[in-house]
Amino acid sequence: MEILDGIEINGLTLFIKKDKILVLGDLHLGFEESLNKQGVLIPRFQLQEILLILRKILDKTKPEKIIIVGDLKHEFGSISEQEWRHVLELIDFLALKSELIIIKGNHDVKLLPITQKRNIKILPFYKLKEILFVHGDVVITKESKVIIIGHEHPAVSFRERPTQKYKCFLKGKYKKSILIVMPSLNLVTEGSDITKGMFMSPYLKQAKNIEVYVNEDKTYRFGKLKDID
Repeated sequence: MEILDGIEINGLTLFIKKDKILVLGDLHLGFEESLNKQGVLIPRFQLQEILLILRKILDKTKPEKIIIVGDLKHEFGSISEQEWRHVLELIDFLALKSELIIIKGNHDVKLLPITQKRNIKILPFYKLKEILFVHGDVVITKESKVIIIGHEHPAVSFRERPTQKYKCFLKGKYKKSILIVMPSLNLVTEGSDITKGMFMSPYLKQAKNIEVYVNEDKTYRFGKLKDID
């Protein structure tokens, strides 16, 4: 399903067809080790599941460019053993497929020592033609027709199933731009229930006419966020 003309929802990623760009974000690699240190016993399964998902998407889309819109790793002020291994493994996998662009997220404070091992730069934002790619934790002042962000980890719940959350994409209007918000590619959690609390991203705090696209076995357009209960 296209969320915007020429921009297709593909699982938990976006594919910009004309420019052959695959967009993903908020993987939070190393999240399992962080939970383990807190006493939560969870296997470290996420990377292998992500690679399986991405292999299918890459075989289908064959992108010329892959953009990660931030929060590639999880720990703020350190690099865990799992982050060292899994971030490098993912970078090696993606860089073999196409050009890789990494945008810095608020969790990526200590990402540079890892990416330097592969001579990959971390950018504060990336702009291509009329599309601006940013993480979304701070506003980047660049005129653009479309802004694509992560950071929010949007999910929704419904009155009929209040204990279940569903990852979703959001589309709205931010000033004069169309805003698209991506769900997290972190497979350990569903994300933040946007029907129950305040937005984290300053972009969303100012966004209007927000529409919800839930991703499950396929993509379902659920209309306006304000109408979901």
